[in-house]
Amino acid sequence: MKPHAASAEITPDAFAGKRILLAEDNDLNAEIAVTILEETGFHVERAADGIECVKMLQQAEAGHYDLILMDIQMPNMDGYKATEKIRRMPDAAKANIPIIAMTANAFDEDKHNAMAAGMNGHLSKPIDIGKMMDMLHDVFGG
Repeated sequence: MKPHAASAEITPDAFAGKRILLAEDNDLNAEIAVTILEETGFHVERAADGIECVKMLQQAEAGHYDLILMDIQMPNMDGYKATEKIRRMPDAAKANIPIIAMTANAFDEDKHNAMAAGMNGHLSKPIDIGKMMDMLHDVFGG
């Protein structure tokens, strides 16, 4: 990943038309993430826990969401378990959706655990906007 190269190119419509499913139980963290993402053109829908995230993806048409930002520590079902359930979905388009961990757990072991659960990337909280935008550009081939 290029260090912050993409962040200099962010425009209000950089990701226009892309949909993110944000799995985040903390209202303040969700509000901050939604604000950042919507300012770059994303449409964001929020799930308050892993169970709701899996359910929203199951009920949506394939391709409705372009990416999931997944908190790890959530009530009812954590981000690892939700990711594992998503990766086992019978619809390949849903099962292979890019999933990025978004967590306060920033140790190498946490990054390893996210990848082992089937996630495609790891962002630590508090969110570094430049790193987030770089990762999103990488995911979407920007």
